[in-house]
Amino acid sequence: MGIERFDEVIDRTNTNSEKYDKKKEFGKPADVLPLWVADMDFRAPEEVLLALHDAVTHGIFGYSEPDETYFLALQTWFSKHFQWKLEPEWLVKSPGVVFALHAAVRALTKEGDAVLIQPPVYYPFFKVVEENNRKLICNPLLRRGLQYEINFEEFEQKIIEEEVKLFLLCSPHNPVGRVWKREELDRILEICVRHQVFVVSDEIHCDFTYPGNQHIVFATLSREASDCCIVCTAPSKTFNLAGLQTSNIFIENPVIRKKFKRALYQKTGYQELNQLGLVACQAAYEKGEHWLAELKEYLTGNLEYVRRFLEEKIPQIKLMEPQGTYLLWLDCSGLGFGEEELEQFMLHKAKLWFSEGSKFDRSSGQYERVNIACPRSILIQAMEQLETAVKGARKDENFDKRKIRSQSDS
Repeated sequence: MGIERFDEVIDRTNTNSEKYDKKKEFGKPADVLPLWVADMDFRAPEEVLLALHDAVTHGIFGYSEPDETYFLALQTWFSKHFQWKLEPEWLVKSPGVVFALHAAVRALTKEGDAVLIQPPVYYPFFKVVEENNRKLICNPLLRRGLQYEINFEEFEQKIIEEEVKLFLLCSPHNPVGRVWKREELDRILEICVRHQVFVVSDEIHCDFTYPGNQHIVFATLSREASDCCIVCTAPSKTFNLAGLQTSNIFIENPVIRKKFKRALYQKTGYQELNQLGLVACQAAYEKGEHWLAELKEYLTGNLEYVRRFLEEKIPQIKLMEPQGTYLLWLDCSGLGFGEEELEQFMLHKAKLWFSEGSKFDRSSGQYERVNIACPRSILIQAMEQLETAVKGARKDENFDKRKIRSQSDS
C-alpha cells in the first residue's frame, strides 16, 4: 500500500476508545479534537491483523503460553535493530510496562526507600513511586535551548543525600523526546554502579527515533549495566497494540529476575497473558518491519509539518526538538496565559485536547504534549484550529482571559 496508507482517516468513535469516546468522563468538551493519549490512529500492520484473524477463526481462547518461536521473534528484532543478543531465560512477560514498573519498585526497594525520576516525565512514573509508599526524589531535566539534558551534578548529589535505591530511566524520553547518547548513558551507569543504585529502563518508545539518532538499550552498555538493570519493552507503541496488553521485560541478573517475578506474579496473582496479545506481538516482530519503516517516514513528515507551521504561523509556541517518539513537547509560554488559562484556551477556544504539561511536571504548566501519530489531515486541522484561536485572542480587543476560565465552570 505504501506510505499513503497512513493518510486514511479511520472513525474510532463508538469503539470504547479513551481518546475519542471518553471526553465526558475526562471532563472535556464534546467538540474537541483529541491528540493526547499515546496511541496511534493507524491500523496495525496487515500481517498482524491476519494473524489475529486466524486465531479468532480457530475460536478457542484457552490458557496460553507461547512456544520458542515467540522468543525467536523478539531475539531477532532486538539483535537486528539494537545489536542486543537476548537469552530466553531473561524474558519475563507482563501485561504492560506500567504494570512492570510497579512490580520493579516493589521488587527492588522497600517502603520508605528513595526512588529517583527525571521530570518532566511520563506521569505514571510519579504514581509507581508514591502509590507503593516509596520516597519520590526528582532530578529535573535542564532545558538548553530547544532540548533537554541531564543535570548530572544534581543527579549524583541527590542519590547520595537521599540514599536513592532505584532510578527510573525513560529512554527515549517521554515527553521531551530525547534519545540519550552513549556518553550520557555511560555516565548514568557509572554513577549508579558507584552508589549501588538499580536502574529500571522504560524503553517502550525504542523503535521511534528520527534520522540522525540511534537508540541504545541500557543493558548493552556493559556487563555492569546488564547486571544492575531491568529493561522494559513492548510492541504496543511501535505497532499500536496497547489494548492487547503484552509487554516483554528483560532481566539478565538472575537474582533481580527472581525478585521481579515474585513481585509480578505472587503479589498480584497475574499469570498468563492475553492470548491474542501474544499472537499479535509475535506477528509484529516477525513481519512488521516494512510497515514500521513507512510509518517512521510518515511521522517524520508530520514532525516537519508541525515544525514549519509553528515557525511560520505561531512563533509564540516553541517546539522542543524531538529526537524520538511520536510525541511533541510544546512550550506555550509565549501565548501569555497562566496554567489554567492555557488549558481552557486549548479546550474552549482552539477546541483541542492535548496532554497538559503539569501532568508530567508540576512546574511545566506552560507546556503541552501533542501526539502526532495521526493522519496528516487531522494534524493540519489541529494546527489550523490552534492558529485561528491564537489570532482571535490577539485581535479581540474584548478578549479577557477570565472569560476562558469561566467557561470551565459551566
